[in-house]
Amino acid sequence: MAIRLLGGILNGLKWVLCAIGAVALILGAMIAMPLERPPEMRSVSDSAKGIIWSTLPPLERFQARDGTWIGYRHYAPNGPETGRGAIFIHGSSGSSGTVNHALTHAIAARGVETWALDIRGHGGSGTRGDIGYVGQLEDDLVDFVAHVRKSAPDLPLTLIGHSAGAGFSLRVAATPIMQDMFIRTVLLAPYLGYDAPTNRPSNGGWVSADIPRFLGLTALRKLGIDCCAQLPVLAFAVPPSSAKYLTSTYSDRLMRNFATHGYRLDLPAVTHPMTIFGGTEDEMMISDKYAEAVQAIKPSVEVKLIEGVNHMGIVTNPKAVNAIAEDVATRGSGQS
Repeated sequence: MAIRLLGGILNGLKWVLCAIGAVALILGAMIAMPLERPPEMRSVSDSAKGIIWSTLPPLERFQARDGTWIGYRHYAPNGPETGRGAIFIHGSSGSSGTVNHALTHAIAARGVETWALDIRGHGGSGTRGDIGYVGQLEDDLVDFVAHVRKSAPDLPLTLIGHSAGAGFSLRVAATPIMQDMFIRTVLLAPYLGYDAPTNRPSNGGWVSADIPRFLGLTALRKLGIDCCAQLPVLAFAVPPSSAKYLTSTYSDRLMRNFATHGYRLDLPAVTHPMTIFGGTEDEMMISDKYAEAVQAIKPSVEVKLIEGVNHMGIVTNPKAVNAIAEDVATRGSGQS
């Protein structure tokens, strides 16, 4: 009887081990799936035409809490100072020295002291395309605001983000520790998360996602195994020759951090005024769905659409640049 019982146990154990092995093989195959880079997206590449680069401030750096040097550019206010400040967060693949310079320069020209940050994993900040852990970008921003406060201790700050940087700015605006750091948040053509109705498929061809690898890593985390998060899961439609300026891929942990927690989770937690700007010709986002999606959750969020402007045009097109710069220079905590 005991021999039969032991045999049954060993047989059951064999099948359990077989099942574990099969799951491990499947997950391993999913994680090993190569990431494919999409072809260059011309509307993004062409947005650099006409930018006046001679006014781009030099790259400066400060040291984050882990000792990593983080890059940023400081735009001193021109003309009559407004007594306001702004911190700008670039979009996916970008940096402080890419085409958003047209907007940040215009904001400073209206008397707003402005800082453009290289998010870790981009530009002059850390390892290109990767971070150390999810939550590190928030830590970096807290450290950066502390750095800014050394020279501008009382300046009211507006947080401005573009595209993925706008999604991250929404994440920040919903974080209790950061809500008192900014008087207002401005989101430009925001990527609100994978489940938002404002997304076009593959963001109009801008991004290619390694879905099998992403799902495999997600399954491992659910099993309590947090490994391989440094592997790339997103590739962007950047020119092959742009490695010096742009970030072509994101690791799993950078992708998860440089985004919202989910717009349905973040919006209810926002306590200060927020405005969204979109372009009616946005080829990555469905701009006319912003108001419906956002105001159903947070009616106080203001949504403005600018005619004839595409995704990158929101930071380069003179009509959009002038409207947004004027808005940042003249509106404060009492308005949404």
